[in-house]
Amino acid sequence: MPTAAEQNHASREKLLADLKAIVADSEELLKLTAGQAGDKLGEVRGRLGDRLSLAKDQLADAEHALREKTRQMAHATDDYVHANPWQSVGIAAGVAFLIGMLAGRR
Repeated sequence: MPTAAEQNHASREKLLADLKAIVADSEELLKLTAGQAGDKLGEVRGRLGDRLSLAKDQLADAEHALREKTRQMAHATDDYVHANPWQSVGIAAGVAFLIGMLAGRR
């Protein structure tokens, strides 16, 4: 069963992937409407371009923060394993036992 931190991490990665897809689709829409004329369309394209630029910057910042947090969690786990090797082995054995039990039931 994933921990709350792992679920949060997975949710953030999914959100970042979804936002990247939205940005890519919006950029494609801007390119496809580049030849269209009209004051309203030009105004909307300008606002969308500005918002896309801002969204890209914010997305890059969020992705950097997520990677940094993941790196910090990996270092904390590594430090814990080095400080408590026997407890880590016991936890790993317990998890492996539970997985084996669950897999054996199927």
